[in-house]
Amino acid sequence: MVGGACSSTSAQQTRRPAPTEVVATVGSTPITLAEVDDKALEQTSPGGVKLSQALYEARRATLDDLIASRLMDDAAKNQGIERSALIEKEITAKVQTVTEGEIAAWYQANQGRVQGAPLDQVRQPIRSYLTQQRMQDVREQYLETLKKKTTVRVMLDPPRQTVAAANGPSKGSATAPIEMIEFSDFQCPFCQRADPTVQQVLSTYGDRIRFVYRHYPLPNHPAARPAAEAAACANDQGKFWLYHDRLFASPSKLADGDLKQHAAELGLNAAQFNGCVDSHKFRAQVDADMKAGEEAGVNGTQAFFVNGRMLSGAQPFDAFKRLIDEELETKKR
Repeated sequence: MVGGACSSTSAQQTRRPAPTEVVATVGSTPITLAEVDDKALEQTSPGGVKLSQALYEARRATLDDLIASRLMDDAAKNQGIERSALIEKEITAKVQTVTEGEIAAWYQANQGRVQGAPLDQVRQPIRSYLTQQRMQDVREQYLETLKKKTTVRVMLDPPRQTVAAANGPSKGSATAPIEMIEFSDFQCPFCQRADPTVQQVLSTYGDRIRFVYRHYPLPNHPAARPAAEAAACANDQGKFWLYHDRLFASPSKLADGDLKQHAAELGLNAAQFNGCVDSHKFRAQVDADMKAGEEAGVNGTQAFFVNGRMLSGAQPFDAFKRLIDEELETKKR
């Protein structure tokens, strides 16, 4: 047979080498797969995250799907129905229809995402998006009820980065079971919008969490570094959080004069603050924060490390809750 090829199923299967397997030698010195992986997993993927984190997220997503599938298979068996019928009964039938008013409200609130398209043009995609969101929410709620009936334990170890709190301003006890370190940028619009979520996390977990702020001013935000140094000057007078909140509440007022005016209005010693800012007293501290972030895999803002576990980008409260609850559960074992 011209141009053909024969193969067997076994020939197509990928052999999985053991970590201790030697994959190369240099003279008489062996290199094992474990050595290769240790180096490779610290590299950054095209998406900007460490390969170890990308691998964990892929494994965790797959594991969550397998857990959900088995829970629903068991529930369908217990009810004596097919899984498709269970999904229709417990999920699809409980999704509320998206109204025209809800579509219009989403359209008005997300002008940047629709890029100027008229409502009639994007009405159906918005409807589909909101319906899918509701479907996912109902599915998650149903899975939570199933997990209350069947114990589910996840033993997949997440990657953890060693990120020091250094001298960063903090809230909460150093002995709290959860340490959340944020790398942020005062000119980053996503950081500004996500700050209420951070506050929700802190109010929800109270004394169980210690929150540390570290600076990561992005080079494409020219006002970010001066703002970071100014915030460090405010911290020098014990007023970091007051100043932090003012900067996030005034995103259009980050010029040098604004930074000094904020300090005066907040009751800081103006002469001391202005001298601190003008002399760039905390430039090295901001540099140290940025270096620490880069070494931990940060390449943008926001970035959080919860007990060393990275949570990157503008995340909803539920993403923080899931991770923190897992950490608290781990502490009990």
